[in-house]
Amino acid sequence: MCNYRDLIVWQKSIHLVNRVYRITRNFPLIERFGLALQMQRAAISIPANIAEGYGRNSTRDYDRFLQIAMGSIYELQTHIEIAHNLRYVINGSYIKLMGESREIERMLSSLIQKISVCK
Repeated sequence: MCNYRDLIVWQKSIHLVNRVYRITRNFPLIERFGLALQMQRAAISIPANIAEGYGRNSTRDYDRFLQIAMGSIYELQTHIEIAHNLRYVINGSYIKLMGESREIERMLSSLIQKISVCK
């Protein structure tokens, strides 16, 4: 692995950011600076923290940033659930978003476990 861009979890999280932006574009205007912005920020935080942690010179720092990315995935899943309950996200999009976020969650969990062995 040459850099963070080679990580499948980073690639998938970038894809998730794009999907979140496409979906939140259709939210009511009242949510532009509310739920839509929160979802976008949580989604962006995932690949950003994976990349930042990778760039650190210690396994401990990398682990810490991966934990932050994990927190952001949980935050995003909560926002997706709320948006679905408010009917801002239709069932098909909800299922795709939650499925992708859970896959990233599992991949992050696996990476964190592997990193923890190195501490």
